Formats: sequence, C-alpha cells, structure tokens
Amino acid sequence: MADSAKENKVSFFDGVKAEWGKIIWPGKDQLTKQTIAVIVTTVVVGVIISLLDTALQYGVSLLSM
Repeated sequence: MADSAKENKVSFFDGVKAEWGKIIWPGKDQLTKQTIAVIVTTVVVGVIISLLDTALQYGVSLLSM
C-alpha cells in the first residue's frame, strides 16, 4: 500500500514536470500590453461601480425622505 502511494506521488510529479515544460511564457511586449489592459479594465470597472453606487445611494436617500 505504501509503494502504491509513493508511485502515485512520483507519477504526479512526473506529470507536473512534463506540463511545466509545455508552458509558453509571454514576451516582454505581450506582458506589458496585457498588464496595461488589466490596469485599464480594473480602473474602468472601478469607476462604473463607483458611479452605480453613488446613483443608488442618491436614489435610496430620495426614497427615504
């Protein structure tokens, strides 16, 4: 039983090593473009959420008057 568990661990790590070799790392230009896209998207979504929050707060305050 212990041998089977050890074989499973070795097999698992052999699979991890094989998959690690298949990774295609992005180049500097691609990484820069993707980072900028993530930052811009985050800022835009943050502004949209902020605007919706402000509008809903205003709406709720009108209803509670």
